[in-house]
Amino acid sequence: MVFKRSILSDRQEAAVQKTLQNLRTQRRNRFRILACIDGSEESLVTVRLAARFSVQDNCDLIVLYVRPIDSGLQSGGIQIRLARQNMLEAGFEIPGVSHLKEALEVLKQEGIDVSGWPKEAQRSDAWGDPAGDNKLEFRSPEGRVVVLKLKTAPDVANGILDQYELGPYNLIILGEPSRWRAEFMAFFDSGIVQTVTTMAPCSVLVARNSLARHGFFICTDGSSRSMQAVRRAAVLADVTGEPITLFSVADSPAGKPAAEEAVANAKALLKAMKIHVADTRVAIGKPAEEIVECGSLYKVIVVTDEGRSRLQRVIRGSTATDVVRKARTSVLDVR
Repeated sequence: MVFKRSILSDRQEAAVQKTLQNLRTQRRNRFRILACIDGSEESLVTVRLAARFSVQDNCDLIVLYVRPIDSGLQSGGIQIRLARQNMLEAGFEIPGVSHLKEALEVLKQEGIDVSGWPKEAQRSDAWGDPAGDNKLEFRSPEGRVVVLKLKTAPDVANGILDQYELGPYNLIILGEPSRWRAEFMAFFDSGIVQTVTTMAPCSVLVARNSLARHGFFICTDGSSRSMQAVRRAAVLADVTGEPITLFSVADSPAGKPAAEEAVANAKALLKAMKIHVADTRVAIGKPAEEIVECGSLYKVIVVTDEGRSRLQRVIRGSTATDVVRKARTSVLDVR
């Protein structure tokens, strides 16, 4: 009997893994955005930007709120009810539910009205919390998906990174943090946005209040990694109707020809892709400082992540991280 149960368990596990693999394969054929909110009015800029990037039917948008384990759920009566219901449909006013509903209103303001779409609610156990993880999925007749996700986790940063593993996602959008730590201090203790920006496997956009601005300010150093970032960011800019400016920095006058060649090569690449470039610019100076200064009037600055670990960032620094930290507009860190 034990042997038969073991075989059945193995088969069930294999079936579950096959289903998950098929789901991930399907999702890789779509552009999936994870917009993270924290309950503040300012954090809803992530939802607005996500809506403006999700202009095609092959785009899926997931709005995520991460709540601490057992936050405000100490009552035994509510625990029993939560174990049987999805919080997003049952109307429980606990941390996160009302904020996700606000995000739904923001999406409606941005032209994504899911009120008439078929929806499906799901709940799963998590961390022994009485509420667990809850999501409400809306699917349009054209196949576009909008999800409200209320996730339980020991801390917010790990909750966001864990959600990526359930994805995958092409882009994570986070609100601007209240503080940034220097690379050395961040190695021991970093905030939510800094941790996710450093650790996320996909591109991360740190959103600031730049919605009224226009244009993608795409930076390149001419490397293969940078050219890939140019290509991917330019596609997003082109789809959303944003003008593109290509930019490169030389650290000395002697390096200016190489910087000019970098933007020329990037422009040629985009021309081959039939993507128009509105302007090209070159500057001389410290890369992070020049990027922040010259890109401040654009909607989004685009930088290429160097792919360095936390320790490598402490030792060698990171231009991308410096720009994300110091910029006065939204920054897309492409990886």
